[in-house]
Amino acid sequence: MRTLFLMFSVLMMSLSVIAQNDSLPKAIKLKLTEVTDKALLINEADIKIKSSAITVKNTPVDIKADYWDTTAYNPYRNTTSEFPIHIKFNDSTYSSPVLHHKVITSRYGWRRGRPHKGIDIDLVTGDSVVAILDGIVRFARYSHGHGKTVVVRHYNGLETTYAHLSEIAVTANDTIYKGGYLGKGGNTGRSSGSHLHLTTSYKGEYIHPEYLLNFDASNTIRAKDIWVTKKWTRPSYHSSRRVAHLTLFKTKEAAFASLEKQRKIYVVRKGDTLSRISRQNRTTITSICRVNKIKRNSTLRIGQKLVLEF
Repeated sequence: MRTLFLMFSVLMMSLSVIAQNDSLPKAIKLKLTEVTDKALLINEADIKIKSSAITVKNTPVDIKADYWDTTAYNPYRNTTSEFPIHIKFNDSTYSSPVLHHKVITSRYGWRRGRPHKGIDIDLVTGDSVVAILDGIVRFARYSHGHGKTVVVRHYNGLETTYAHLSEIAVTANDTIYKGGYLGKGGNTGRSSGSHLHLTTSYKGEYIHPEYLLNFDASNTIRAKDIWVTKKWTRPSYHSSRRVAHLTLFKTKEAAFASLEKQRKIYVVRKGDTLSRISRQNRTTITSICRVNKIKRNSTLRIGQKLVLEF
């Protein structure tokens, strides 16, 4: 009786070669053996391997490993950050948090004597609110001041907050995808009208959202690698009523070079006010007062020298 035995075997590759080259083989050799009553037939074939046929997946980042608290709005409250902060993005675009044209009604910066640590986007109560990037819901509950709030931690460590919602549609520890539904916009908490309060933060440091993202119709992320200096985490350097003068740092070297604060001397002229000086020199009244140790209602004198810090 004729017996057929088919066996595929990969010829042995030297372990020493793999260790030295630290690379995958260019090809594997398959051996086809056929056993009959009269003969042993052996056929061999070389099969080339294309590098594109092999996919190496990165080890998933465990974003829940540190400071994962589903009951605290800011679990990093007692930590300190080292500047500049490096944030990496895999995406080049983000999903708009609202499904209609974005209208910013208040920006990140100093507002009515208080820091405004995010941006306000206009909406009508009941409008859908979605996640801007993939991540995991860390916080989904009522928060003092922010009302019904959802915080999503993304895989690069960035957290985004969606506040003043009228309805929350997710729970803590839910995996959420870019554009995933989070809830309905509203007017809960300390709010004077329906809007979405959106913040971006990294390990407890609130970052000017417009430093990271373009809030126009393109929905683009400004760069794959962004280095954040203190200026972009301090509302006192910015005004909530106007677009910030943006200088984006894409390298560590550029960020470190900027850490030395730029200063100039301004001589007060006739008709000058703190508001006028801050507006013309792209700084804030708070910054002028802090650096020069004066109050907002201080009287300016013609010829007085003020230090302006940028």
